[in-house]
Amino acid sequence: MAVRIRLKRFGTRNRLQWRVVVADARSPRDGRFIEQVGSYDPIKNPPVIQLKLDRIENWISKGAQPTETVRSLIKKAKRTGGGGSPPPF
Repeated sequence: MAVRIRLKRFGTRNRLQWRVVVADARSPRDGRFIEQVGSYDPIKNPPVIQLKLDRIENWISKGAQPTETVRSLIKKAKRTGGGGSPPPF
């Protein structure tokens, strides 16, 4: 079973949010998932990124492949010092 770490869309039409989930690569974008490992809210200023980095690293060590978008979110979360978003000004 190929496992991917990817974004799952939820929210309303003009108020989108994304959940970072671990899912089978064959399942649809908004379909079943194995575990939720974070969330991403691009509407807020600055965008809010909340990730369980320890669980993500665990899944990557087991062979899960993050998508390009999730890979960039992981880099941003690590740059800001963990799974949270940067503090507001």
